[in-house]
Parts: sequence; C-alpha cells; structure tokens
Amino acid sequence: MGKAVPQKVKSKAKALFAAYPEQVSEDFESNKKFVDTFDMPLSMTERNLVAGFLTRMKIKAKAA
Repeated sequence: MGKAVPQKVKSKAKALFAAYPEQVSEDFESNKKFVDTFDMPLSMTERNLVAGFLTRMKIKAKAA
C-alpha cells in the first residue's frame, strides 16, 4: 500500500509545482527551504509533507 497524502497537501504542492517548476528540485532538503520561503500557514509536519510530495512530483515529471 502507498502513503496517504492529505488533499490540502496535494493541492498546495501542485500549485507550487505549476507556478515554479524550475525551482523545485529532486532534493528534499532544498524543497523544504523552498516551501519555507512562502507565507503559507503550515506546521513543520505539513511543510515536510509538501516538500516530500514536491520531490516525488519532480522525479515523476523527469521520468515521463
């Protein structure tokens, strides 16, 4: 079974990926810093989920 990702995490990650595709990288740590640059009301756990989902989206987009 895969990991369940909340819908609000997916929507925020998709919006960031659509707006800034070149600034999203395949590195989780740099994506955490990238998400921190925005004034989104995220807890640390939510920030990590968004950064992880962005990382997976970037890897999938590269493979396609």
